[in-house]
Amino acid sequence: MSQKYSGVLHNRIAVLRAEKGWTQKEVADRLGVSRQTVISMEKNKYTPSLILAFELAELFGKNVNEVFQYDTNKERND
Repeated sequence: MSQKYSGVLHNRIAVLRAEKGWTQKEVADRLGVSRQTVISMEKNKYTPSLILAFELAELFGKNVNEVFQYDTNKERND
């Protein structure tokens, strides 16, 4: 019996950015990525690397789990 895990990664980047009063460009510049990368992450169309996820969390002064949430959907495959 094996289990298959599939999930969706959600983030609070847009909310945290708004709380700081930063534009997408400002966040991108602080991280050394493009503005399009920030836009894509906010729309959950791009999953950042683990390093970038930790850098985002540090930028906002948060734990990575406060920025990103991974919702799993567990299915059983018999």
